Amino acid sequence: MGLKETEALWPAIQQAYDWLHQAAQLLANADQQEEASLKQQYEQLLSTMSEQQERLGYLAPAVEHFCKVTASYWSGLFACYSVKELPRTNNGLEQYFGAARHAERRVTGRKRASPALVIRGSVRVVAAGASRLLAVSAAQLRLTDEKAWRTLRQQLDYRHEARRMQLRFRRDPDAYLAALEHRLLTPSLPS
Repeated sequence: MGLKETEALWPAIQQAYDWLHQAAQLLANADQQEEASLKQQYEQLLSTMSEQQERLGYLAPAVEHFCKVTASYWSGLFACYSVKELPRTNNGLEQYFGAARHAERRVTGRKRASPALVIRGSVRVVAAGASRLLAVSAAQLRLTDEKAWRTLRQQLDYRHEARRMQLRFRRDPDAYLAALEHRLLTPSLPS
């Protein structure tokens, strides 16, 4: 009885499933195709889906949504095929960051991320990941680009100062706001 009533819905479900399966196979890239070729095939699939979405009836909005979400991720969707060792999925990236969190917990003994990880995360997380993949010599750690180093230090100092201000506000919000108001109302130019 139920099969008879839902029989008309199955062709649309089958077609949508075939498209999704084809998209997954393309992104898996088992044939190790070039990025440009892969993009072209994927664009062709999306074009086919868009042109034929009305055939799916009640599933047409799902195809439209799939195409919209794919377009929003397009700039990073194929990066893993051109950058060696970049994980293909978010799960791979999550494992990378999870390993950094785990190492941080082992070193500090804290259950939660230390404030230093928030401030210096762009350096520490990359260093933790790199040290797991390869041995780094002292010569490789030597400063080679002083300008880039100074820029990075400036960014880290800016984040550190922001954290310091947050702490001051949490400790005594009234005094912090009064000092901020005083600085705002004090003329900066001599009279």
